[in-house]
Amino acid sequence: MGEGLGSFLPFILIFVVFYFFMIAPQMKRQKQEKKFAAELKRGDKVITKSGMHGKIVDLNDKDQSCVIETLAGKIKFDRSAISMEMSKKLNEPAKTK
Repeated sequence: MGEGLGSFLPFILIFVVFYFFMIAPQMKRQKQEKKFAAELKRGDKVITKSGMHGKIVDLNDKDQSCVIETLAGKIKFDRSAISMEMSKKLNEPAKTK
């Protein structure tokens, strides 16, 4: 009986290591992205994952989309396509060394 459990110990150890190095950080990242998308508001200056810069002019909670105004005009994006919000970063004082 003890021999059977000992043979499964390496597999259990591999699963535990896999969980802490792969699964847990991914779940944390997904929570952060979901929170970020929920906190978007009108007037935020954002960058999409494709690199397009613009300002949010409309948010639609029904289909989780937003309209971004760029120099080329207004474009509709899914909220998950927003990479980062730049309004706060632009208003922060510059760090001096």
